[in-house]
Amino acid sequence: MIHPDTKLEFISETKGYGVVATRRIPKGTITWVQDNLDTVISEEKVRQLGSSYFDIIDTYTFRDSAGNHVLCWDHGKYVNHSFNANCLTTAYNFEIAIRDIEVGEELTDDYGYLNITSPFHAEDEAVDRKVVYPDDLKTYYPIWDEKLENAFQWVNKVPQALQHMLNKDQNEEIEAVLNGHKKLESILNCYYESDK
Repeated sequence: MIHPDTKLEFISETKGYGVVATRRIPKGTITWVQDNLDTVISEEKVRQLGSSYFDIIDTYTFRDSAGNHVLCWDHGKYVNHSFNANCLTTAYNFEIAIRDIEVGEELTDDYGYLNITSPFHAEDEAVDRKVVYPDDLKTYYPIWDEKLENAFQWVNKVPQALQHMLNKDQNEEIEAVLNGHKKLESILNCYYESDK
C-alpha cells in the first residue's frame, strides 16, 4: 500500500504517470508496505501467462528476493525511477523516505534495487549513471545501506500513516533496530540471484 498522502499524476510524455505527494512526507516516513492485496506472481506463473503479459509484468512489477513478481494493487505500481530517488526499500517489505518529500514532489525509487530483468535506459539526470542494470543492487548496496541507516533513525519520530499495515514481525524488527538490539538488515537481502 502506498502512503495515503499521495496521488497519481501525469508527469511527462516520457515517464507517463507518477506518484506525487499531496502533503509533506518527512524523512523516515514509511511510504509503501507490501500488503495482502498485492499480487505475488511466481516466475512459473509468468511463463504460463504467455508473452501477451510480458510487457505488463516488466513495466508494473518488481521482483522480490525469491524471484517472484510483485504487482501492487494501488498506484504504488506507478512509482517512477530516479538515480536520486527519495524513497528506498528495506529488507522488511516496506519502503521509507530517505529525505523530506515536499508537496507536489514525485515519490521515486531507484529501479536498481527492484531486480529488473533487463537493462533500463533512464532519463538523463546529469549523474554518472545512465542505465539501470539487473545487478545494480550488488554494486550500490553500500551507498543505499548508508542512506537507509541515516533515515531509519527517524522512523519512530515521524507520523506513520501506514503503521497499521505492518505485521508483528515487521514491528518487532523496527523496534529491535531502533533500540540497538539488531543491526538494520542490508538492502542487499532484497537481491534475487537469477539462474540466467
